[in-house]
Amino acid sequence: MTALVIAEHDNAHLKGATLNTVTAAAQCGGEVHVLVAGHNAGDAAKAASQISGVGKVLHAEGAHFAHGLAENIAAQVLAIAANYSHILFPATASGKNIAPRVAAKLDVAQISDISKVDSPDTFERPIYAGNAIAIVQSIDATKVITVRTTGFDPAPSSGGSAAIETVNAVADSGKSTFMGSEIAKNDRPELTAAKIIVSGGRALGSAEKFTEVITPLADKLGAAMGASRAAVDAGYAPNDWQVGQTGKIVAPQLYVACGISGAIQHLAGMKDSKVIVAINKDEEAPIFSVADYGLVADLFVAVPELVKAL
Repeated sequence: MTALVIAEHDNAHLKGATLNTVTAAAQCGGEVHVLVAGHNAGDAAKAASQISGVGKVLHAEGAHFAHGLAENIAAQVLAIAANYSHILFPATASGKNIAPRVAAKLDVAQISDISKVDSPDTFERPIYAGNAIAIVQSIDATKVITVRTTGFDPAPSSGGSAAIETVNAVADSGKSTFMGSEIAKNDRPELTAAKIIVSGGRALGSAEKFTEVITPLADKLGAAMGASRAAVDAGYAPNDWQVGQTGKIVAPQLYVACGISGAIQHLAGMKDSKVIVAINKDEEAPIFSVADYGLVADLFVAVPELVKAL
């Protein structure tokens, strides 16, 4: 029984979600291999070989892998799928794009967004915005799995010494072409990888107040900035800051929620945070049910005072 992890990378560096997925793969039993399909991706393959617990790295090289197009990566996975009992992807935008293609071609049921491995054929996954846990057992010969990265600790990125094996790259599928990208540049940590997140809700009232109140606290803490769906829908914060069931799932060391009532969809995206601090003037707000520390106060007074204290 051997598990294959599909690495996410930028051809030079591995993305953090890969490390969490390796941990999940190791819990499935047997050896763990990692596929690095990319263009001039030798550095990413080398980084994968150093992950503790990885037995082998498969490196597929080709210009058509440069941007991780789902059609091409899926074809590469399918070319080697027969050798594996488990094929695991991070439950990121990329993983969720590729995994269903692989599962469909293998004619197996995809097991989505697992948060725990009970046994090699049984997994747990949150449903109903995390209010219930489904236990899923699969009898398929090959398990195609996406991994909720916040459910697993990252594997150590050093200490391993896996062999790197070059595999034959499949041809370009010709089904899609990368045309370009517009990437928002931000000096702050990336939201899903940040150790500290400061989030604001609809109570802030405007984009200007969001910047005026939340930004200084995030600056003091060296934190990423997040927002509730209500704040994003109101135009107070950009879409890529949204935390929740329909946004990003995060589990930082510290999550500070300012003026967020704690709708079930928001809690689903952040309740796995190690320490949760809530600031809200409504003492009945649901956010206090998951908070480790709660402050019933007007955020427009409390947050500036907190910034001064820091």
